[in-house]
Amino acid sequence: MKKAILIALVMMVTAMTANAQEKKTESKVKHLTYNEFLKKVWDFERNPTTFEYKGKLPAVIDFYADWCGPCRRVAPIMEKMAEDYEGRLLVYKVNVDQEKGLAAVFQAKSIPMVLFIPVKGMPYKQVGAMQEQNYKEVVEEHLLK
Repeated sequence: MKKAILIALVMMVTAMTANAQEKKTESKVKHLTYNEFLKKVWDFERNPTTFEYKGKLPAVIDFYADWCGPCRRVAPIMEKMAEDYEGRLLVYKVNVDQEKGLAAVFQAKSIPMVLFIPVKGMPYKQVGAMQEQNYKEVVEEHLLK
């Protein structure tokens, strides 16, 4: 009887942990690879001298690394912005260790580095972590007006 209760408890905890992990992976922030960047953001291989954004909504791109402390502090801010501005703003992430080509194109030597991209016009680059309110101010004033 005690074994059956113990087994049931273990199964219940395992199921709850799996559910929590599933919810955690339902991110609205999308990771970009080099090729996805060329398709969704800017094909700098075909048009290296003129920035032409391919998206229909403004975008924020967080260049980060898993080992970077300030990047880990910025990650939940990006998640929250993706939720708060859903349907009005795209939020992407680029792992500089996995996408060295993209990091080189944008000279992402200091991270976090966030690229703010309006639908029309040139992107704005911010190096270093900011407070959530500062990110939202840039989005509200420069991307959504």
